[in-house]
Amino acid sequence: MSWSVVFLQLQMSWNLQYHTSKFRHVYGRPASKEKCYDCVPITHNVHDNQFCAVNPHFIAVVTECACGGAFVVIPIHQTGKLDPHYPRIWGHRGNVLDIKWNPFNDFVIASCSEDATVKIWEIPKPLLTKTITSPKKELLGHVRRVGLIEWHPTANNILFSSGYDYKIMIWNLDTTKTVISNPVKILSAHRDVVLSMSFNTDGSLLATACRDRKIRLIDPRAGTVLQEASYSSHKANKVLFLGNMKKLISTGTSRWNNRQIALWDQDDLSVPLLEEDLDGSSGILFPFYDSDTHMLYVVGKGDGNIRYYEINPEKPYLYYLMEYRSHLPQKGMGMMPKRGLEVSACEIFRFYKLIPTKSLIEPISMIVPRRSESYQEDIYPLTTAAQPALTAQEWLNGVNKGPLLVSLRPGSGVVNSLPQFPEPEPPSKTADLSQHQGWGGRMTLEDVQEPNEIEHRRKLLRVEEKLPKNEQMCLSSSFDIFECPPPKTENELLQMFYRQQEEIRRLRELVNQRDVQIKQMKLESGNFSMDTDSY
Repeated sequence: MSWSVVFLQLQMSWNLQYHTSKFRHVYGRPASKEKCYDCVPITHNVHDNQFCAVNPHFIAVVTECACGGAFVVIPIHQTGKLDPHYPRIWGHRGNVLDIKWNPFNDFVIASCSEDATVKIWEIPKPLLTKTITSPKKELLGHVRRVGLIEWHPTANNILFSSGYDYKIMIWNLDTTKTVISNPVKILSAHRDVVLSMSFNTDGSLLATACRDRKIRLIDPRAGTVLQEASYSSHKANKVLFLGNMKKLISTGTSRWNNRQIALWDQDDLSVPLLEEDLDGSSGILFPFYDSDTHMLYVVGKGDGNIRYYEINPEKPYLYYLMEYRSHLPQKGMGMMPKRGLEVSACEIFRFYKLIPTKSLIEPISMIVPRRSESYQEDIYPLTTAAQPALTAQEWLNGVNKGPLLVSLRPGSGVVNSLPQFPEPEPPSKTADLSQHQGWGGRMTLEDVQEPNEIEHRRKLLRVEEKLPKNEQMCLSSSFDIFECPPPKTENELLQMFYRQQEEIRRLRELVNQRDVQIKQMKLESGNFSMDTDSY
């Protein structure tokens, strides 16, 4: 056997073990003392929830109170010490167990409590000046305490609640009634308390983890269980859909009571694709998934660290990246939506860490180290927008639609998504054209994340060249000729022209960069072949 063959075999074996990633050096950066939230009376409740909800305007935290249940809503930029007499949201007769912001309205928040009620609150746009005790809506249906609530990811005003009566109730809030006592659907598939709920991308499937150790995949509108996992060596506490990968991640304990994460195929829950033991601690593990970067964050209750991984659709599926460590234990974590991140600092995720021992909330930013201060498009693909894709009635009638997408580039607009049906319709000329119009037309989440972004932009340029002049569109992510009105003044026309020219210039730079990389790779391959011949 020649030396060149041996060298190539060694190189291939090394390449199989080594995983390159643009997120390999992501690090956690805690906020300074001035940018933390101090003197916050964080609840001491032992319920296994986050007790914190965040959006680009507010941070809401469940607090201790003498009687009943309350939580505080703080403007996101109002850092420092909190006034002891700061007004609260105080309307439950029992402890508040979970709070969630409406994903399509930053001034509406839902809460559930031990008093078996779910309440919807509206935050006044002039900041809170007095304690709010009257909710906008009250949902009455559970007979025991309510431990979990989740908003539907694409349909407006659809809320799910899970109680200790082993039932999941679906509520339609698109009504003028202030007290709703009849949910639109009751799911009675569980025989014990539901510990976790998670939706897939378009909200057509619901995954649950139950105290009976089973993971269930449910069609929420039909109320039927599609898949059920009862794997004896993994006791799941939390379950999470991994975006559009058709996979689930669960955290729990192994047969030997080690904390463990498991990866599941959505279409076959009989055996997990992957199991990985983490440690022997007793705190519950909370998973957080970023579908834009395919990164998984695992946070342990009572720990001070945050582990993060990169998910791959093919084997070995899970790549360990790094770990953020701190000596301060966390009780819960809030997560900022992508539209609230600081893109100029290459921030790809932000946690809000609850530290009850110090009455402190500490923001932790996950940063991709980059020297350039310009917008980094490769780490910020199109992400979920703050507008619903469906009305409540459309979803209840059986329509499925992916989330609306938006670019994080300053000044960019929303990109619509197509309805997602079980079986694709046969292609037509009109459908082909709408797919190629990508940035200015309609696009699903799967169409954006799966193909390579550079190749997609090249296709856009080719389509633009083929179209006649009277049918050409501006393919910029921030302008759509079918959604924006035509320019009425010369100034508006010039602005649109400059925006189009800037987009074309940026695309040409991307193409030139890729051409340079291709030439470098050809040169390196030529040098490598010469070296192997010399051996």
